[in-house]
Formats: sequence, structure tokens, C-alpha cells
Amino acid sequence: MTTNSDGNESETWPMPKFRFEVDFGTQLIGVAFQEVSGMDVENQIIEYRKSNSPLFSTQKMPGIVKYGNVTMKRGVFVNDNTFWNWHAQISMNTIKRQTILIKLLDETGNVTMQWELMNAWPTKITSTDLKSDGNEVAIDTLEIAHEQLRISHDR
Repeated sequence: MTTNSDGNESETWPMPKFRFEVDFGTQLIGVAFQEVSGMDVENQIIEYRKSNSPLFSTQKMPGIVKYGNVTMKRGVFVNDNTFWNWHAQISMNTIKRQTILIKLLDETGNVTMQWELMNAWPTKITSTDLKSDGNEVAIDTLEIAHEQLRISHDR
């Protein structure tokens, strides 16, 4: 948002999406990601026909909420196996679940919007591809399953 000399908001602009941070709590502080995607929620549809309805069609109502997996991409760093170690803890329904915060920042670094992934755990890690003639940065992809997505605004 921009403000005029009186301090009043004069115009409203959409937030840019390139300034963000991901907070895994105390265990994984300071992890920089290149991309975060898949923060979606969907209500499954229940179709039914009322017994006394004169229409020869179904009615639709909201059903169970379904959350998609969140995909995060970040550079590969020397001697950093944090996500691989977290994934290695999975053993027949035993995994350390944690809350992950994805924060959209403004131009001064303040949090303007926050997505909170509840009971999150790594479901898939894809390591970088290797090419002898490539010049790109090595990127790991982490896919995270979660049970709830909450959004909050700090402004």
C-alpha cells in the first residue's frame, strides 16, 4: 500500500509474491526457499436428491474438506541433510508432525499474510537432477502433507 504525505492510504496495490519466508519453528530456522506452491483447500461435493423435490435432479452441498500437498523448492547446501533426516523418521505412522508458517512479507520485511500448515510432515523429497553440461543451481523439492490450512493477516 502506498500512503500520501498526510499518512492516509491513497492507493491499494496487490502484494508481490517474491518476498516470503518459511518458518519450521526452532528446528529449521533460516531455510530459504525458491518456490512454494499448492496451498489449496477444497470441499468435496455431496450430491443427493430430496425425497419430496419436484425437480428431477440432485442438490449439492459441501462435504469433507480436503487439503492439497504443499510443494517447496530450495537450493541444495553442503552438509545440509535436514529434510532427508526429517523424512527418514517416517516409520509406520510415526512421524514428528509440526506446524509450518509461510509468511508473505512487505517491502520492509513485515508479515502481511501468513499461511499456517497444521500437523505437517514430509511425504516426498525429490533431489536435484544432475547434468554435466548444465549451469543451474541444484534444487531439492519437498512435498508436505498437512491436516489444516489457516490464513491470518497481520495488518
